[in-house]
Amino acid sequence: MFVAEKYTGHLIEVLDTQALFDPHKTRIKGSMQYGEEAQDPEFYEKSELGFPSGEGLPKCWTDPNYRLKK
Repeated sequence: MFVAEKYTGHLIEVLDTQALFDPHKTRIKGSMQYGEEAQDPEFYEKSELGFPSGEGLPKCWTDPNYRLKK
């Protein structure tokens, strides 16, 4: 699965989708797809990521209390 950095638009291949879906985790491990080769894996803050279409990540992936808010 791919997500994008909000500020640069660079694609990041998510290496741990469970962490992406877990609202209690604030970082995911991914590999940036920039240049001719995939870059070495590193951690990215979920708050700085979105979908390649420009949409943000769902609240249920980023906010552990998303059901409590009205």
